Amino acid sequence: MTTRVLTGITTTGTPHLGNYVGSIRAAVRASRQPGVQSFYFLADYHALIKCDEPARIQRSTLEIAASWLAAGLDPEHVTFYRQSDIPEIPELTWLLTCVTGKGLLNRAHAYKAMLDKNAAAGADPDSDVSAGLFMYPVLMGADILMFKAHHVPVGRDQIQHIEMARDMAASFNHLYGEHLVLPEALIDDNVALLPGLDGRKMSKSYDNTIALFGPREQLRKQIMGIVTDSRAPGEPKDTEGSALYQIYRAFADDAEAAAFAQAFADGIAWGDAKQALFERIDAEIGPMRERYEQLIAHPEEVERLLLRGAEKARAIATPFMAELRHAVGLRPLQAASGAKPAQPAAKTAASCSFKQYREADGRFYFKLVDAAGQLLLQSRGFESPRDAGQAVKRLQTEGAAALAALADRLELPADGPAPTLREALQALQEAQQA
Repeated sequence: MTTRVLTGITTTGTPHLGNYVGSIRAAVRASRQPGVQSFYFLADYHALIKCDEPARIQRSTLEIAASWLAAGLDPEHVTFYRQSDIPEIPELTWLLTCVTGKGLLNRAHAYKAMLDKNAAAGADPDSDVSAGLFMYPVLMGADILMFKAHHVPVGRDQIQHIEMARDMAASFNHLYGEHLVLPEALIDDNVALLPGLDGRKMSKSYDNTIALFGPREQLRKQIMGIVTDSRAPGEPKDTEGSALYQIYRAFADDAEAAAFAQAFADGIAWGDAKQALFERIDAEIGPMRERYEQLIAHPEEVERLLLRGAEKARAIATPFMAELRHAVGLRPLQAASGAKPAQPAAKTAASCSFKQYREADGRFYFKLVDAAGQLLLQSRGFESPRDAGQAVKRLQTEGAAALAALADRLELPADGPAPTLREALQALQEAQQA
């Protein structure tokens, strides 16, 4: 069974090396695993709870999206979208609000932290507590439950939110039937936490970060500013507690790390150690920087990719929301109470699409993928894009009936096309005729 994994990124800052090592790099690698359907979203609704600077949220959205794309996230293989492009999410938030007890939300860590802060200051308990902050767990629950995520990678401080999402899903299912999947938190205790310039955890709140895709000279300058002790060149130096060594270890393989540790024992000068760290980081980040800068210079390309991701996400969210609306009684008055809502062929067709491309052999190919990017149909090579396009047109207009005529141009299993492929082609055909 395909496992769905969902990750959200709040759009309130510029990614730094700590974000890359602790989240981005591992998530990009995980997205390439077989049998995993990955969802990554820019949580700009959540950003409004923390930030009231529109220009900052817009800029952060661009920088974070560009960072993930430059780091290797493939929008053709995953569903990469902006939260605010999915109107079904706030609608599901309201449905969940109506089944979530206030007592549950009273126990949320962020809300309780504000109450404690106000109590310590002698202020009104709800001073500076917005309804958005109080309702934050419900919006997060909607993000997760909308796409039936099985696993949500989080730090230990976020486990409570996953547990609350499970409580909301269980309450909804108890009242309206088994519609929502109860998610599980995915905890990785091996996630690296990078120290910052001053040795404390790298964090924007400490102003000690190293920008992920800043200019090369800026990266070098920031690394040269990492705080070290006063031991002179030639004096042995400890790797234990050394921010330089910890950061190097996060980028190096075992052999490189061992060599760097030996250099510490041999008394490497701090300036030389910092230069070695700079070269090792730049070897990994440098090739990505050009792509990042290209995306920042062309925000329309990032926008196009996010809107395409929103199409894929809504191909799942729109019919699912129709199901949930029907379940709670928001349905046409003539609809039978027990019947499931009909899904128009156009919506089913929107969930799959043909993609045409040229391979290194000079021939032209196409494939049919579903909303999640899963392959339904693969062609063999065509001599010209026109020939490939004509085959796609036949499949769109004739549906499954065209499979036999095009059998020698398609990669089909020996026992014939899968039922899901036939259903997809039928939906495309009906959409063409509508």
